[in-house]
Amino acid sequence: MAAPSQNSRRNVASEKRPPKGAVPTVRYLAKLLKVSPTTVSEALRDLPRVRVETRLRIQKAADALAYRPNPLASAVMSEMRKNRRSLFRGMLAAVALDEPERPPAASAFFRAILEGATNRAKELGFGLETFLVGPRGVKIPRLDAILQSRGIRGVLILPAWDPPDFSRLNWRNYAGVYTDYLIENPALHSICSDHHRSMTSALERLHARGYRRPGLFLKSHQDQRLQRRWEAAFLAFQRHAPGLETVPPLVSDTIDRASFNAWFRRHRPDVVLGHDVRARDWMRECGAKIPDTHGFFCLNLAEHPEPCAGLDQQPEWVGARATEIVVGELHRNQFGIPDHPSLTTIVARWVDGPTIRGA
Repeated sequence: MAAPSQNSRRNVASEKRPPKGAVPTVRYLAKLLKVSPTTVSEALRDLPRVRVETRLRIQKAADALAYRPNPLASAVMSEMRKNRRSLFRGMLAAVALDEPERPPAASAFFRAILEGATNRAKELGFGLETFLVGPRGVKIPRLDAILQSRGIRGVLILPAWDPPDFSRLNWRNYAGVYTDYLIENPALHSICSDHHRSMTSALERLHARGYRRPGLFLKSHQDQRLQRRWEAAFLAFQRHAPGLETVPPLVSDTIDRASFNAWFRRHRPDVVLGHDVRARDWMRECGAKIPDTHGFFCLNLAEHPEPCAGLDQQPEWVGARATEIVVGELHRNQFGIPDHPSLTTIVARWVDGPTIRGA
């Protein structure tokens, strides 16, 4: 919104103001500026059907009077005009990037976040519509236009495999949250699994079950996108836990049967932690008898349906909590890029399975 000039502030100040303590409304602005409430509403949404001069005059007056719209009331009125018989519950947007390079196994985790967000949105009286941005979807300017035309002001950005860039979205119109560890363009509130704490807790329980040579394998990209939180927790535990023998992590751009088997034979871990469950077969090729002589622990069970011990990173709760954050911002009229973006974390849940020895 354009910044009001000194003259515009004096002109508005000279008009009749609402009673002390009262909040300026669309109807009050319409009466003050001698236009219809519809014109005021459309000008404040920056719709092009209102003449530029009129739009600027209304926006300057609204800014000078510290007018703040109620997005939920505006959306309800809009929907009621479309269909007075329907029960309006509000709409949120879940936005995904079209990334062909994303591993197929990540799709299950992605779907679980979306399911959790959808269910929680319904409980809070909202619907959730999914949008795809990228080669097989829409471009960000087009997404911006769609969201504004549908009165959608709450945005959940779903996890991206590479650093996401949504800086071209007109964030002054939206409340948003990112359902992964880090977003910088723009810096929004984020929510994700607590990878560091979850790794430490898992290692503590494996240690209690008698494992003394834990080994970790990760693809470099999985490590880097979380600012190496998996690896950092593993190395810290390895250094400070009593009675452990050091096994260097296998972190590489590509981890296949040959590279894994070479690492496993050389360093002889007694329990292996990682994402790729194919490692169980590779371990057996090297003579491991799971769970009798060795253990395997999966770091993300949502990506693999086979019975296995590991971590449930609770993606449904990530989606549900993300929805709560956005709806809370809508109720508080908090739009735009936050001055102090926060990170909310969900601790993963330990799941016993047939790939480690019993307690």
